[in-house]
Order: sequence, then structure tokens, then C-alpha cells
Amino acid sequence: MIHGKNFIGSGLSAEGSVTFKTFSPASLEKLPEVFVQATEKETDLAVNKAVEAYQTYKRKSGKEKATFLRTIADEIELLGSALIERACTESGLPEGRITGERGRTTNQLRLFASVLEDGSWVEASIDTPLPDRLPAARPDIRKMLQPVGPVVVFTASNFPLAFSTAGGDTASVLAAGNPVIVKVHPYHAGTNEMVAGAIIQAAKKTGMPEGVFSSLNAIDFSVGQALVLHPAVKSVAFTGSFSGGKSLFELAQKREEPIPVFAEMGSVNPVILLPEKVKDEAAKLAVILAGSINLGAGQFCTNPGVLVALKSEATEVLKTGLAKQISMLLPEKMLHQNISKNFEQKTKHFFGNQAVKKLAESEHESSPLRGRPVVATVSGKEFIQNPGLAEEIFGPFSLLIECEGTEEFARVLKTFRGQLTASVWGTSADIKAFRKQIETVQEVVGRLIFNGLPTGVEVGYSMQHGGPFPATTDSRFTSVGVDAIKRFVRPVAFQDAPDEYLPDELKDDNLLGIWRRVDGQLTKEPLKK
Repeated sequence: MIHGKNFIGSGLSAEGSVTFKTFSPASLEKLPEVFVQATEKETDLAVNKAVEAYQTYKRKSGKEKATFLRTIADEIELLGSALIERACTESGLPEGRITGERGRTTNQLRLFASVLEDGSWVEASIDTPLPDRLPAARPDIRKMLQPVGPVVVFTASNFPLAFSTAGGDTASVLAAGNPVIVKVHPYHAGTNEMVAGAIIQAAKKTGMPEGVFSSLNAIDFSVGQALVLHPAVKSVAFTGSFSGGKSLFELAQKREEPIPVFAEMGSVNPVILLPEKVKDEAAKLAVILAGSINLGAGQFCTNPGVLVALKSEATEVLKTGLAKQISMLLPEKMLHQNISKNFEQKTKHFFGNQAVKKLAESEHESSPLRGRPVVATVSGKEFIQNPGLAEEIFGPFSLLIECEGTEEFARVLKTFRGQLTASVWGTSADIKAFRKQIETVQEVVGRLIFNGLPTGVEVGYSMQHGGPFPATTDSRFTSVGVDAIKRFVRPVAFQDAPDEYLPDELKDDNLLGIWRRVDGQLTKEPLKK
């Protein structure tokens, strides 16, 4: 049963007078449950509990934290079909998508658990003393990563599970040894409540400290702003719009103690279509691209929002095929009214530019909240003069830029700002001939894909889901995969520290048996006495 209260640690609280309801994209009606927005007092209490929990949680062993993460995954699965039904109702996403997203969520938690059990992620490094070195002796210096303190996680609207309450941000924050305070997305507050309850239950079962996790409801910006400005909060994770992420980043810099905001803000993910590939596979590419543009109603941060090609007869074949495919696509349900309205307004404004031509639009009528797939074209010359045409339109939209010759092609590629991804479709001969242009794009992306689509982000050791600004606020980090943990730690060096004071990861005997870099060499061996 949904209660609509805030989780302040393991306690429930509903002291506020501001309330809201969630919305069903399917029925176009508000759902019956009432959620109570957290007050300033409740927000402060949640942070203070996190501060207190941090003193205990940061000392938990990797194995203890791993057990906690695995138990969260188990508790989420125990919610069964009720969680799937609620997430589908609040998001309008199909059962198959939500079921897959639940699997991704639990798999992420278990992946981080395995990383914690291995223990080498702390990047332990030891420079042994050289007392006889000239002209100056070298002290004993040992370094490793340690947690930073309470972290605020803003949940995403387009992934009610995998980028939400127990998603990649929360999993990586907890894995790093930090407490989490989640600011609930108001469009899936019921889903959040169920998952938050699972996390609290897991914390109790595994003996985690009170306050290691809290969840605060909010319909306006006040709770999020209060959390970012709270002096005890040490970091922020955000997935969403550019305006939202940038606002939080700027707010955090105004604090007496500025803190990092790791904001993943989306991109247009340019798809570069090289000439030999287009000539050989124009019809195939038309089908693949149209499907990707409309996947999930285009509501992915990796949606292919821009296509770049050289003008040619083959490109005309591609355009004809793409127009045909787009016209046949069925409009899919969008997540909520704000996204749907924003998509309609932005596409209408976009076509107000006389340089832009509509290539094709779905011939199927668009019912409420259903985004109508559309593709536009513009010349390379016009695009160079109007680089703002590359701004993200969140939904089933893409812009095909047609370039007159390789020089214009190169100039177009140089206009792109930071992106999460870029995709290159080309033969071996294409890639050899256009290597310099591809390298130009590589400079502004986090992930470069060859003969594949940007949608779909693998969770693993080698994934980079982040890119230069404005795709994210810090291109050095990823929000997906094992290295996401590095956002919420900082390196600490210990000089000439007694062995009994050192963390287990840095003790002489290597009690944990982890990989360490000793005098520049990776080893699991203990230090010689």
C-alpha cells in the first residue's frame, strides 16, 4: 500500500502541507495516492541522519557493503509484479521495458557488490621509504580512495528504476561508502516509495546504520535546492535536462564550500554516415535509423538527434527510405505532460527556421501524450551558420545535415559541442579516408561507436557514459559502469603513518589480498619486513 510519506532514515514522516499526486500516461488521469512534500525541517533531519550514519558506514568493510547491495537487489525482486505494475502505470512504459529495467537495476547493484568484494577499486598505492636516497630521503607514502560523505541523488524521469531510487547513482554512492539522500521525481513517486522501502529493509537486515538512506518527496524545486545548499552535503548526482543540471551546478558553486555536481544532461549524439557505407547499405540504414529515432518515443539521452552525410545519389536513396520508414512509424507514449508539451513546442519552433525542411513525419494521428516521429533536413552551410540547430529535442526527432563536399563535412563536425556519444557508419575504406574527421568528433564525445547505434548503454568495467560540457558537468567521470564509483570518493595519502593506524587496504600484510601498486609495480604480495 502506498502511504505517500517521506523516508527519514528508516522512519516515516509527513509533516508538510504541500501535497501532490502522480499521473498515469495511459489513462491521462491522476492516481489516487497523495504524496507529502518534505519540509525544511524534515530535509535537515535527513541530512543530519546521513552525517551520523557516515561515521559508521564509511568503516564498513567491502564485504559488508557488498552484502548490503546484494540484499537491496533481493528486496527489489521480492516486490514482484506489484513494482512492475506501478512503474508501468506511472511511466506509461510497457511491461517488457520495465521488467528489463528492473533486471538492469538489480544487476548494477550486484556488479558493484562484486567490485567491493574484490577491493582493488580503491587504487591502493605504496611508495616504500628510501632513507638513504640522495639528495633527500623519501618518506613512506601510501594512498587510496575514500568516501566523501552524504550525497544527494536526483532521480531521472525516463528511467523509473535504472536511473532512479536504487539506480546506478545510488548503487555507486553506497558502494563508495557514502549515505544517500534521494530527491524523488514527482512523476514516479509511488515507484520510488516501493523501492525506497526495499532499500530500508535491506539496511535493517544487514545492520547498516540508521540514516544510510533517506528519500524525500517534492513537487517543486525547494527541497532539491535545500539539499544542494545544505553545508553537510558533499556531492550531488543528477540525470535530466541541461537547464536542470546547469542550475544545480551553479547553485552548488555559490555555497561557502562549493561541491561537485555530477550532472548528465543529454546530447544529440551525432551519427556520421560515410559515403561508401551509404552507397552500399542505404536501405538498411534507413530502417535502422528510423527505429532508433522512435525507440521509447525518443526519450533517451542517447537518442540519435543529428545525422551527418555528404550529398550524393546514395544519400538521396537514404533520404527516400528514411522518409518512408518515419511516415509508417506509430507514435509512442511519452512519459508525462511536460515532456510531451516541450516536444511539441520545440519541434514547432524548429520548423519556424526557413533553412530547415521537414523530410517526413509519421502519417499516424498523434493522440494525447504520443510523440509523433519527425525528421528534418538542413544544408551543411546553413547548419554552420546556425549551430543552435544542434540543441537537443527530447523525443522522436532527428535532423539530417547534408554537406556539399568533404571540406564542408569537416567544418560541420567541428561545430559540435560536448556529446555523450557519436556513431560512425562506414566501411574500412571510409574509416581510413575520414580518419581525421572522426578524430575531430572523438575530441567532444565520451563514447565513439562504429557501425552501431547510440541507444543502449552497457553496464560494465569499460563503459564511459559522460562527455565534455554541455553533455555533462565533468567529462572525467561516467554515470554508468564500475567507474561511476569514482565520482564519490577522494584520494587520501598517509605519510609515515604507523601500520596500526592505516586502513586494511594499506597495511603491510595486505590483509585483504587486493591488488596494490607498490613502488610502481602491481602486486598482491605483502610488504617485506
